[in-house]
Amino acid sequence: MKVTLSALNTHESSFTPLVVIELAQDVKEETKEWLKNRIISRKKDGGAQLLFRPLLNKYEKETLENQNLYLVGASRIRLLLGAEAVGLVKECSDNTMRAFMYGTRHNFKGFDDDNDDFLTMAERQFIIKHELESLRARDEKMIPGYPQAKLYPGKSLLRRLLTSGIVIQVFPLHDNEALKKLEDTWYTRFTLKYQPIDSIRGYFGETIALYFGFLEYFTFALVPVAVLGLPYYLFVWENYDKYVVFASFNLIWSTVILEVWKRGCASMTYRWGTLVMKRQFEEPRPGYHGVLGINAVTGREEPLYPSYKRQLRIYLVSLPFVCLCLYFSLFVMMIYFDMEAWALDLHENSRSEWTSILLYVPSIIYAIVIEIMNRLYRYAAEFLTSWENHRLESAYQNHLILKVLVFNFLNCFASLFYIAFVLRDMKLLRQSLATLLITSQIFNQIVESLLPYWLQKKQHVKVKKKVQALKADIDATLYEQVVLEKEMGTYLGTFDDYLELFLQFGYVSLFSCVYPLAAAFAVLNNLTEVNSDALKMCRVFKRPFSEPSASIGVWQLAFETMSVISVVTNCALIGMSPQVNALFPESKADLILIVVAVEHALLALKFILAFAIPDKPRHIQMKLARLEFESLEALKQQMKHVAENLKEDWREGGKEEAP
Repeated sequence: MKVTLSALNTHESSFTPLVVIELAQDVKEETKEWLKNRIISRKKDGGAQLLFRPLLNKYEKETLENQNLYLVGASRIRLLLGAEAVGLVKECSDNTMRAFMYGTRHNFKGFDDDNDDFLTMAERQFIIKHELESLRARDEKMIPGYPQAKLYPGKSLLRRLLTSGIVIQVFPLHDNEALKKLEDTWYTRFTLKYQPIDSIRGYFGETIALYFGFLEYFTFALVPVAVLGLPYYLFVWENYDKYVVFASFNLIWSTVILEVWKRGCASMTYRWGTLVMKRQFEEPRPGYHGVLGINAVTGREEPLYPSYKRQLRIYLVSLPFVCLCLYFSLFVMMIYFDMEAWALDLHENSRSEWTSILLYVPSIIYAIVIEIMNRLYRYAAEFLTSWENHRLESAYQNHLILKVLVFNFLNCFASLFYIAFVLRDMKLLRQSLATLLITSQIFNQIVESLLPYWLQKKQHVKVKKKVQALKADIDATLYEQVVLEKEMGTYLGTFDDYLELFLQFGYVSLFSCVYPLAAAFAVLNNLTEVNSDALKMCRVFKRPFSEPSASIGVWQLAFETMSVISVVTNCALIGMSPQVNALFPESKADLILIVVAVEHALLALKFILAFAIPDKPRHIQMKLARLEFESLEALKQQMKHVAENLKEDWREGGKEEAP
């Protein structure tokens, strides 16, 4: 028997706040009352059936600064029914992973009527977010009190409130006790240990847990390359022919680690339930706009925008702009080479100690300029991709990632390719690669973690003094926490974190035969990156809503593409080395043919390895196949039951018609 919300009492007089809604200061009372009613009303009446209250009561509003902050929570039963609605997958008592059903809740491992830990904090907040986003306009033509904020049947209320500026932000609250436990096992003690990935997943969700899992895996995978590269750096620095073994190892290594990661990722996400979680139909993204019409697939009323207009915007505006930015990046690169030539001339003329240090200054300046340009371009790419008006969030993300990856790849690596294949100056290539890698790592650590943490500490002190100065006979702990967290920066997702690892992977793999120490510097950086990123998540940014993920998505393809490009660059560099050229003094055509043949052989080996290593372990494949078989059998039984009922109805109808 299916249990419905209408049949259950999901009201609680007091509740644990999970999510905060901040309204604009001048929001009208009728709008607040309407929003409250929609949130607390029953599902059958078009509400979310959640729990809702202001942060401050009437007396406290007079005493403290009224921030227009509201707390949202849900009863235990409501959360369990919400878990069924969003399709959360949990482990059953027979060790299989199945979609949670409230009616069969006692069949799931760890479930107890008195146990509140069955759903993780991240899952509870994800359910609240889903229910708030599921609030749809019914008969309303506008938001009460705001005639300019038009509504139509099926329109997401939360998205309309956000785009109208009525709702400032919606964010999940930190659980200070759980956060302290997580910090103690994660980053407060700087020791070499595995991260508590399952605990990170329980607190922040699968998407962030997968990033930290990949960061940890990638760091450990770099260790063999770093260990092998050290003797090459110390003993065979100029003998490029001896780098053939090292470069070949790197190329095989880059393939194997990516394939092994896919297997480990599948095991993790199966254990978490997201590997078998059914993908839901994507709703239009918040910024999508167009003429109101009927969606031919869903039959719902929503904005419609012609695809040809979007294509015109992409090819006539976005593409030329990206090309212009790429040209500007190359222009800045040529300025860098002019600075390098100036520094080299100055050093050759004076041969002093400070001019030898000055040789590194152009590379350091260029590395900082690259990082600044990457960030400025990111804002432009976000604006352009939003202006293109993509209907789905996935399409928006794919176009944004493509724009950013193309520019970042050229901006970061164009100078290295120019030095390697045009100037053919291996000494300058080594120096530039080392400077770019180390400078970018230090710059990112400062900008992404240390500076925001320092600013957040200052804000924390200011809020604490303000609360302590209040002469109010109330418990201001929750008030202080909410006010502090609402002022924190918003974590914009794992995009920048993966991008940083992607560029690092490029520095390590593209020119491994020229600078074997790159992997060692990457390992050292990542050991501190784990802790700085953990600090950033726990203390610098607001807690993000969890997002179920089954893999690292398009970044897997990006890393695999980089590993293919690295085969070509390393083979070309080895073929250009004086030692290898000396083996073919008369016929350069033979050298080119051999280099191309070796490059094709290594690419073939990469693809054979990728094919030979299954993406999922055997036991995971068997479990997924069994789940698919059981789903088909259940569907057959359901169809059989429907057919029998129809046959019975037909017989009953025939008897009534008989004379």
